[in-house]
Amino acid sequence: MNLTFICTHNSRRSHMGQVWAQVAAHYWEVPEVHCYSGGTEVTACHPNTLDALASAGLVVQKMTEGDNPVYELRYSEAAPPIVAFSKLYNQAPNPTDDFAAIMMCDHAEKNCPYIPGAQCRVAVTYADPKEADGTSLEKQTYEGRSEQIATEMKYAFSSIWG
Repeated sequence: MNLTFICTHNSRRSHMGQVWAQVAAHYWEVPEVHCYSGGTEVTACHPNTLDALASAGLVVQKMTEGDNPVYELRYSEAAPPIVAFSKLYNQAPNPTDDFAAIMMCDHAEKNCPYIPGAQCRVAVTYADPKEADGTSLEKQTYEGRSEQIATEMKYAFSSIWG
């Protein structure tokens, strides 16, 4: 089963969805679930997203430099790292057919009504933590959104495989 988490910029919520769904699949010992993320535009994985994931216990390692760096995110010694960088939802390494499209933001949900290759489409939208960028609530907002997504992914997986 392939799950692709889609948000407009593939910089915040879609990465959090991918990470926490993959962690939940690992926790519930469901090796046939593979999680991906992508956007309708390419930007970069936002540093606040990476900081929130690191605060939750993931090991974040920057692998490349540039406008759209590649990161490895490790959550277990027994699992391969998640590779994080901004990409289109249909750009490698993402699957191009036979996947579930999980729409993480209202903008992508409304403005991208058809996802070629998706077997199904599910809207699981979240408020964008970028609303707190540059404010005193930035860290708290990103960590809160990460925790919310983690909790809901854990619940979804426990309902199916728990």
